[in-house]
Amino acid sequence: MSSVPGAAVRGCLLLCLLVWPAIASAQAVERITFDEAIRRATTNNPTVQQAAAGILRAEALLAQVTSRTRPSLDASVALDVIDPVTSFDGTNITPRAQSATSATFRAPIWTPLAWAQRVQAADQLLVAQSTVADIRRQLAIATADAYLAIIVQRRRLELNERARDTARAHFDYANQRFEGGLGSRLNMLRAQQELSSDEARVEDAQLAIRRAQEALGVLVVADGPVDASAEPVFDVPQDGSPFDFRTDLRLIAARQSAAERVLADSWKDRLPSLTALFTPVYTAPSGLFAPSRSLRGTVLFSVSLFDSGLRAAQMRERSALLDSVRAERAGLERQVTSEVRTAREAVRLTERAAERARAAASQSDEVLRITDIAFREGATTNIEVIDAQRRARDAATTTAIAEDALRRARLELLVATGRFPQ
Repeated sequence: MSSVPGAAVRGCLLLCLLVWPAIASAQAVERITFDEAIRRATTNNPTVQQAAAGILRAEALLAQVTSRTRPSLDASVALDVIDPVTSFDGTNITPRAQSATSATFRAPIWTPLAWAQRVQAADQLLVAQSTVADIRRQLAIATADAYLAIIVQRRRLELNERARDTARAHFDYANQRFEGGLGSRLNMLRAQQELSSDEARVEDAQLAIRRAQEALGVLVVADGPVDASAEPVFDVPQDGSPFDFRTDLRLIAARQSAAERVLADSWKDRLPSLTALFTPVYTAPSGLFAPSRSLRGTVLFSVSLFDSGLRAAQMRERSALLDSVRAERAGLERQVTSEVRTAREAVRLTERAAERARAAASQSDEVLRITDIAFREGATTNIEVIDAQRRARDAATTTAIAEDALRRARLELLVATGRFPQ
């Protein structure tokens, strides 16, 4: 007899061990605000870090090109060993082993091509910085979508749980009547079927929430799922041009400016360059006719006379690249203008749709209440009750979808006008 309580205790312990990780995991879900989610995603996401590395690379390239326009100093040591040694009057003209230590100081005097390349590299740095800003914007939009997905899925879970509770109450009443001999088994089974369907919907909604939390956790670079703590409020902008705020428009403008400068500087490829060199040399041991110390000054004038059409082909390539960027910018500006118009219209229409959906949900709840009272009084069957339950659930779900559409429409308007992210 004593083995039965022991087995029960062991069973309870095993159940606790199995259930506790899930409970601990549920308790460990981090909850953050909307602004905190955007900040963490645009700061810690690896995509931003990769783009930031692009800025460092552009800065390094700018430093490399700049160094070509500045003085430089090189040093070298050469050791020569010759055999046989030529002599004159018993003295070696050149020693068998001789070292020559020299230093070369190079000073660019006139290098228009290098100067132009330095300015072009500075343009590419601006492009890299604009790229980072646009990537942050894209990450912010993706994070906002994931955050809003959690809110709407949570709302659907609440609606399904409420529908399940209503169906359970109806099933309990129908089952009580059936067991008391006052109701039919058919009514009880109908109510039970509706309860089972609502319980399945609750499980699906919980899974959808978990997936949305995991997606948000990946975007904000968390070690686990992240939950939304509160519903964000989006203020609808009344005016303002998107061309002053949107990072993608700034990026394409920077790319076009860089391409225009490269094409405009094409004529500098044909300009000559002038460089001064100063080279002191120390030779040890000295030869018969060569001093141990010497200085050499050189002015190097260089100009390309014939390149087999290389510079003309480069100019055509730069012109084609500029045409491509201009066409891309024109298409993007047209698309942005359309996005603003569409977003404003979406806000206007979704506001009206949300109001009507709320009214329909309120009316469906009232119909369900009246139908349930009528069923308990025997004035109707549970078919009408189940139908009213479904209609109330569908109306509440439609309201949640409409409210989510309204939030997203307002967010899209902020994105289209360049007000998000700030």
